[in-house]
Amino acid sequence: MPATITIPAAAAPVTGTARPPGSKSITNRALVCAALARGESVLSGVLDSEDTRVMVAGLAALGVHLRADWPAGVVHVSGTDGSIPAAEASIDCAASGTTMRFLSAVCSLGHGSFRLDGTPRMRKRPIGDLLEALRGVGVEAIAESPGGCPPVVIRSHGLRGGRAVVRGATSSQFASGLALAAPCADGGLEIELEGRLVSLPYLTMTRRVMEAFGGHCDVAGDCTWRISGGGYRGRAYAIEPDASAASYFAAAAAITDGRVRIEGLGRDSLQGDVAFCDALADMGCRVSWEPAAVTVAGRAARGIDIDMNAISDTVPTLAVVALFAAGPTVIRNVAHIRDKETDRIGDLVRELRRLGAEVEERPDGLTVWPQGAAVPLQPARVRTYDDHRMAMSLALAGLWVGDVEIEDPDCVGKTFPDYWTRLGELAGRPVRRSGG
Repeated sequence: MPATITIPAAAAPVTGTARPPGSKSITNRALVCAALARGESVLSGVLDSEDTRVMVAGLAALGVHLRADWPAGVVHVSGTDGSIPAAEASIDCAASGTTMRFLSAVCSLGHGSFRLDGTPRMRKRPIGDLLEALRGVGVEAIAESPGGCPPVVIRSHGLRGGRAVVRGATSSQFASGLALAAPCADGGLEIELEGRLVSLPYLTMTRRVMEAFGGHCDVAGDCTWRISGGGYRGRAYAIEPDASAASYFAAAAAITDGRVRIEGLGRDSLQGDVAFCDALADMGCRVSWEPAAVTVAGRAARGIDIDMNAISDTVPTLAVVALFAAGPTVIRNVAHIRDKETDRIGDLVRELRRLGAEVEERPDGLTVWPQGAAVPLQPARVRTYDDHRMAMSLALAGLWVGDVEIEDPDCVGKTFPDYWTRLGELAGRPVRRSGG
């Protein structure tokens, strides 16, 4: 029998303090910068998850020496000074989009042939815009699946400097991957960001992590990055907690009229997803900020109309919160999340409807109508599509509805392996596991 997790209703309004695990996005960017740096780096606060282990394994396959103490959240990295030691490698990126996109660009620094593959879903996630940009600077970059999707083959004789154009309408990770490799290119690289860009805060995060390791990037206007070729320097680097993971704890307070203090994240976070708390404030929660903490209290009492392009990883979380607000919530400008681990619009709508919700699907988003007395939400068994964010978000409905059953709960290992324990502790009732 396949494993499931059942979420009981919270014993009382959710109250407490939580510190999310380390940021996956920062961890994988810092690992790349440390791997390409001159000298040694020690990364602390590292997230131990499937995605970060996949990145470490991928860098090791390229010949980088890394020593990970996962229980301590520490990784020691011996930098390669901008080179790729291996002349050939086969890299299993599993379901990690950052590993696939970032290492496809990093492999262009090598002299040899490299192949990157992943899960069946990864073979449906487009990467053609990045490969086209690499071809524009002399790299042989091939996508072996239809529609410009992985597996990816990179054959390179080093990354030459010059000018690269990369489109950003599908994923900011294409530009981020190219930017992370650019300080080690011959003479640096000018990157032109073409067209409508999605998830802009992640590009800012990339630049700030690069600069922390000594990379130099001049931003001209909204769409040109001039990255010099000085490489990176090894250093000690502390990784802040994951803001996307924090959204689940904040949402638990918003759904149950509770109060949760989230440690390690403030207004000046590297991660744009801290703005999820601002969305909760717009819905009626009381949000108070400290230099390194944020507290969310009270119920999300009203629906909102919101453009979530910049914080699109938190769309499923907000959609679940919206089930318990008064009035509809309209989520806009997130068409690109259809190309995530699953279709996070169509599949999210389908699973919310299993709970009895009234939801409208649109090409670029969705509208959620709250539960009413005539048609209350109901316990249900929901699918997760091997998508960690679907699992963690949909589970939150169970804190109020009770007995919401989550299929394939172990998919949360991608970014938050002990999520079920942490959620049960915060809610005052352990989740129930069956099967598996």
